[in-house]
Amino acid sequence: MDTIVQKYGGTSVGTIDKIKAVAKKVIDRKQKGDNVVVVVSAMGKSTDHLIDMAKQISENPNKREMDMLVSTGEQVSISLLSMAFHEFGFDSVSLTGFQAGIRTEGAHTKNRISDIDIENVKKHLNDGKIVVVAGFQGINENGDITTLGRGGSDTTAVALAAKLKCTCEIYTDVEGIYSVDPRVWPDAKKLDNISYEEMMEMASLGAGVMETRAVEIGCKYKIPIYVASSHGNTKGTYIKEYDETMEGKAITGLSISDDVLMVTVNNVLQNSKNIALVFERLAKYNVNVDMISQTAPFNGYVNVSFTTSKEDEKTIDQITKELKEVIEGIKVSKDSNITKVSVVGIGMMKQAGVAAEIFSIFSDNDIEFKQVTTSEISISYTIDAQDKQKAVTVLAKALNL
Repeated sequence: MDTIVQKYGGTSVGTIDKIKAVAKKVIDRKQKGDNVVVVVSAMGKSTDHLIDMAKQISENPNKREMDMLVSTGEQVSISLLSMAFHEFGFDSVSLTGFQAGIRTEGAHTKNRISDIDIENVKKHLNDGKIVVVAGFQGINENGDITTLGRGGSDTTAVALAAKLKCTCEIYTDVEGIYSVDPRVWPDAKKLDNISYEEMMEMASLGAGVMETRAVEIGCKYKIPIYVASSHGNTKGTYIKEYDETMEGKAITGLSISDDVLMVTVNNVLQNSKNIALVFERLAKYNVNVDMISQTAPFNGYVNVSFTTSKEDEKTIDQITKELKEVIEGIKVSKDSNITKVSVVGIGMMKQAGVAAEIFSIFSDNDIEFKQVTTSEISISYTIDAQDKQKAVTVLAKALNL
């Protein structure tokens, strides 16, 4: 008997009727002879509602207590779904992250899975039960409930599949992985296959369909990940190992992120210790930094810019206060009215001229950019948010996405 891990996102379990529909879909798989582990997110926008309540109490809530609060959303989903299985005549058990043996480490609200003790899950599977696991959460070395950050349910599902050595299926409100977010570019092409490397890059650069860490785990343990719609039976997309058929085009996809805060530290005396101080403080407060740029020295001073998530803005304000006390004369500015646009493709490793083509497209359409960063398979630009739609449109057309 094969085992399968299925994950259903918040929109897929957003109402009682949808929970019942998911239960029937899982039962259909169970009746075909498979053991099924189901990972679910919190219902609909319930996590956002919990966060809003916390923000009504504090602008910067204690992160341990935030984990305690938002983890309750998944517990509602797993219990209701398990009840549905029982109602339809199938034995089931719901498990929190702790009960499923998911151990985590790191900073609260941004934990990472360190290991999974899979024995409890396997015991229930051997007893013939459908096992329903709370995504997005685990327990750390101190016994505290922790969460894995936005999209963490994907990570839970793929990590469980890695431990169980089986395929992972991610069911969501989209029909697969698209070359561009179809909400921004309606003519975007759905991909039949995409390599782990390209999907990791697209996810890290803003594509919201999959969480980066989930794809990393899939890549490391060679777990095929199938992404499809939870409604109907439309063919989805496989995230899998690279093969030669994937290299036909230089660019596979375009990622867009509006969750970008650009911070510029101006008037920094050119000294490696000063630059180190900036990034040491960011690391101390667990702020993830993305794009980094520095101006050429002028009269012995430089300006340093970096991007991070908008959710870290309050933390940035605290860091700014501390930096002004130790680096004399600096001025810090923030810009949240920007978008990051990234082109991604494993074909770029062997095809020259992609950067020149993108620069020409921007120039021909009067699109200014603030920062540029590159990797072997991607080029990212920060632009004014007002130019987002124009940039996506001209790039998608020119690159046949």
